[in-house]
Amino acid sequence: MTGAPEAIMLFAAGFGTRMGALTQTRPKPLIEVAGRPLIDHALDLVDASRPLRKVANLHYLPEPLAEHLAPKGVALSREAPDILDTGGGLKAALPLLGEGPVFTMNTDAIWSGPNPLGLLAEAWDPERMDALLICVPLAGTVGRKGGGDFALDAEGRIRRGGDFVYGGVQIIKTAEVARYPDKVFSLNAIWDILAGNGRLFGAVYPGRWCDVGHPEGIGMAESLLQETDV
Repeated sequence: MTGAPEAIMLFAAGFGTRMGALTQTRPKPLIEVAGRPLIDHALDLVDASRPLRKVANLHYLPEPLAEHLAPKGVALSREAPDILDTGGGLKAALPLLGEGPVFTMNTDAIWSGPNPLGLLAEAWDPERMDALLICVPLAGTVGRKGGGDFALDAEGRIRRGGDFVYGGVQIIKTAEVARYPDKVFSLNAIWDILAGNGRLFGAVYPGRWCDVGHPEGIGMAESLLQETDV
């Protein structure tokens, strides 16, 4: 756990277009699963891990989300007039996140198994790694549409293509993010740089993970939570 992050970036700015009518009047992180907003399920994992400084980015329908998050001790990074994508959003939030590596977390997944933040913190080795991504075997995914994202070698280094899905949680050093020349860019651009340097790694998640990126995912996630509670 040497050099584990002291801050987390929660990605909450997206339009949620795959959710259809559900996101016409509310931002995706406020869509409810099992009676609670998606982002609260993410915050449960954050609050159950080591104390972290919490930052969320906002763009689409930001006010209800800001009102929801402010009492929960989450600092807000507002993206306007343009949405900045994951890399640009993280870059814009760096003054709030502080020095050192950070966790980043998508807020549209439900987990059954160990806390992914704790798993990453235990596996983090800053001497070898510039980023460490949670990788879920396809067999452990629920509601996944399509194949995998990555393959891992024997030492855990990542390459594109394979039977592992990125679970939306990582530890990443921010130097490459800070110096990337564009304002709007995906973290995929940073991962490609790190992979080329042999510094992009994955940690295999041993539990189950549900993508709530589409309306059918809500029921699937609720079923997964019911299984977890049994």
